[in-house]
Amino acid sequence: MAKAKENTANPVDDLSFEAAMGELEAIVDKLERGDVPLEESIAFYERGEALKTRCDALLKNAEMRVEKVRLKADGKPDAATPVEPLDDIPF
Repeated sequence: MAKAKENTANPVDDLSFEAAMGELEAIVDKLERGDVPLEESIAFYERGEALKTRCDALLKNAEMRVEKVRLKADGKPDAATPVEPLDDIPF
């Protein structure tokens, strides 16, 4: 359980997408097993919500960057067209 406490010491806002997603997946695995005490489950859930918010923000930022670089076939910038909505990504 030391690793879980170690991860929660890292500020969520400092994590990369990959680090936040990896930690979120680990939390989901632990909660799905159902062998975590109630108080610890609540702490994991709260951390998971913060990690999900961080991943959402990083994905939205990446989406905006992709929209900026979209080009027409002739190489000229095209009007930004939205990529698939993030609401369709299961978390």
